[in-house]
Amino acid sequence: MVRKFFEWIISPMGRIAALIAGLSLFTLAAYGVFTLQQSPEQPIQFRHDIHVNLQVQCLYCHPGALRGASPGLPTLTKCWGCHQQIAKTDTSPRLAVLKDYIANGKDIAWVPVAQVPDFVHFNHRPHIAAGVNCEDCHGDMSVQEIAVNPQVMNMGWCLNCHKEKAGDDEVKLTKLTDCGTCHY
Repeated sequence: MVRKFFEWIISPMGRIAALIAGLSLFTLAAYGVFTLQQSPEQPIQFRHDIHVNLQVQCLYCHPGALRGASPGLPTLTKCWGCHQQIAKTDTSPRLAVLKDYIANGKDIAWVPVAQVPDFVHFNHRPHIAAGVNCEDCHGDMSVQEIAVNPQVMNMGWCLNCHKEKAGDDEVKLTKLTDCGTCHY
């Protein structure tokens, strides 16, 4: 039985079937990776471009980035603190969702866009201290209507940046490329 299977696999028709099966598996895996990189649907379609172009700083809405791993997501109080003073809030269909949250006293259930796996320890604080700007990783938000990942955030991408930041400093390179720096 096994012998007949192997004889069939090495036949021209078997090779074609194996190729089709391999391509199907590759396509399925590629689609899985693609869908994981898509930005999730948000409860409010927040316009980063408008806020950044009005000179609202990233850390105003994401103050946790100064303190630790999570940058934090804006609270309803933070949004309403400004929008209750803006006349457009009463007429904009997009802002009607915000007004609905206020009227019902519900918290905004933001869905994080950029996440790292559980086996990665990421902290914004040392990156900010090293002079890494938000747009270096998250892209230019002044031209993004809705936040999206500008690139695939994976280990190779992070390591390339760490190597670039270390430059010719061997001690810094060793520290920034050590597995324990990000995985512990």
